[in-house]
Amino acid sequence: MNTRWTKQPQLIIVNNHLIDYPTPINISYFWGFGSLSGVILVVQIITGIFLAMHYTAHVDLAFISVEHIIRDVNNGWLLRYMHANGASFFFIIVYIHIFRGLYYGSYAHPRELLWCSGVLILILMIATAFIGYVLPWGQISFWGATVITNLVSAIPGIGEPIVEWLWGGFSVGNPTLNRFFSLHYLLPFVIAAVVLIHLAVLHTVGSNNPLGVDAKTDNVSFYPYFVVKDIFGFTMLIVLFSYFIFFSPNTMGHPDNYTPANPIVTPAHIVPEWYFLPFYAILRSIPHKLGGVIAIFAALVCLIFLPFMNTAETRSSTFRPVFKKIFWVFFINTFILGWIGQNVIEYPYVEVGQFCTFFYFFFLLVMIPTIGRVESLIIRKIKK
Repeated sequence: MNTRWTKQPQLIIVNNHLIDYPTPINISYFWGFGSLSGVILVVQIITGIFLAMHYTAHVDLAFISVEHIIRDVNNGWLLRYMHANGASFFFIIVYIHIFRGLYYGSYAHPRELLWCSGVLILILMIATAFIGYVLPWGQISFWGATVITNLVSAIPGIGEPIVEWLWGGFSVGNPTLNRFFSLHYLLPFVIAAVVLIHLAVLHTVGSNNPLGVDAKTDNVSFYPYFVVKDIFGFTMLIVLFSYFIFFSPNTMGHPDNYTPANPIVTPAHIVPEWYFLPFYAILRSIPHKLGGVIAIFAALVCLIFLPFMNTAETRSSTFRPVFKKIFWVFFINTFILGWIGQNVIEYPYVEVGQFCTFFYFFFLLVMIPTIGRVESLIIRKIKK
């Protein structure tokens, strides 16, 4: 687009990244989940700022202040439910975005840094969501914070001091809540900064496409062709998001968290938010406490190192029939882990969780590089 206004220095960046940005002509609606996650991040930051104006980070007042926001603050219920459900939608969109990247090989060269920055965003999201879930100071908030922070004590030598630093004392209490509130307010802005880096890298190396080929000729400008697709995605998001906010705001929350925190009464079954359940299942599948902590960190670290373990010469699963089938097994396996994470620790859930945990690591650490090598050998033989 060579119009007069695009020559203005202050608008060159907007033009290069939102209008004339060359985009592969064959990308589908699945490529719109990146921009949708950006929209939800903005919603979370804005609603979080306004909620912080009325929230009181004190163990005696936190639960009451949340109820005050919902019942007494003008449109406070809307802010609260947008923020609470926005966290779930943020994870839904990002998980779809990640699985799309896995399926189409968006982690492969030259997009290693792009993939790693995306995984870093996921890790920051998990940290932000966890400490944010503690703030309402309900039963699951308190006991979830107690259980999860206690896991750090399994680290030899430095575990106990780290836990005491997180708590600000010798148990989860008022200093803990204040620290978590400060971090929860800060981390979304860190996420936003990493998102900008993620976008800068994306616009440097270019977008992947369903065919997985680097075609520089079959590109069109982002506007208007893909702006229309994104607008459609935004519309669908608003409709679905509005349904949960206005008609089913508590569906994705835990009912026990609407009971004030009580350090004396332990809930019958402590379960984290649904978006943590696959990782929680991995944690519980290892009988040893330190082993479980290592496993849950390894589950995320494996994703970071995925581009460097990749050996396939073909990116897209469209042309990899064996990998495509195994990918869908991995996809279903992740859902099973989520189901296991919400069940009690007993037979057969423990055994199923251990098998699914094994397959999770086996797929990322063994099958992806092995299938890539086999495919490369077959390609070389065909070329000969």
